[in-house]
Amino acid sequence: MTSKEQIDITRIPRHIAVIMDGNGRWAKERGKPRIFGHQSAIQSVRDVTEACAELGVGYLTLYAFSTENWYRPLDEVNGLMKLLAQAIRSEVATLKKNNIRLNFIGAIDQLPQDTLRMMRGALDDTKDCTGLVLNIALSYSGRWDLTEAARKIALEAQAGRLDPQSITQETVSGFLSTAGQPDPELLIRTSGELRISNFLMWQLAYSELYFTNKYWPDFRKDDLFEAVLDYQRRERRFGKTSEQIVK
Repeated sequence: MTSKEQIDITRIPRHIAVIMDGNGRWAKERGKPRIFGHQSAIQSVRDVTEACAELGVGYLTLYAFSTENWYRPLDEVNGLMKLLAQAIRSEVATLKKNNIRLNFIGAIDQLPQDTLRMMRGALDDTKDCTGLVLNIALSYSGRWDLTEAARKIALEAQAGRLDPQSITQETVSGFLSTAGQPDPELLIRTSGELRISNFLMWQLAYSELYFTNKYWPDFRKDDLFEAVLDYQRRERRFGKTSEQIVK
């Protein structure tokens, strides 16, 4: 079991992204409905958020609901929306206590109105928190993010506020849903799947990828610490050689 004491506190990722996968399979193996897995996953969200706050991570982005998830069975989608509203309502006080600011990314206007009301209230309640920023990706996909950025850039150019010849990678980053935030240095995916599933496609260009066979409802603080420790064992070269990094 990995403990916090094993981690080099001077080399903590500023931004960690997580694909929280395996809730349904976890529930199925226990003879339970899929929504039971989603309910059980809330404790994992608490543990990982607290662990990141303890380590001094600046940003944590959790992939909670993708644009593709709208195609799941209607009863599961409705159950997830209700669970989301309940979780937001019950967790706001804890977030404020731990100085964690909540943020949502994605096409959130597609969400039910009662869920949106809860989200707006939680945003307002935590807006003055100055610690960890917790991004919850809802109705999100990387292609949606890039498409929206391209549309906004085109509108700026059309209005004469942006010269197309001046567009850089930094310009694109500035129009993404994570504008103003560092790109994730570490991506964690649970349940043994080895893909990024349309998540933060631009932002993950140089992220270290960490995969675990554990289902998300079983993922705890020590698992997060192990992922960070694994990240710290790696050499991040960004296209350079090892000798150039040492210099």
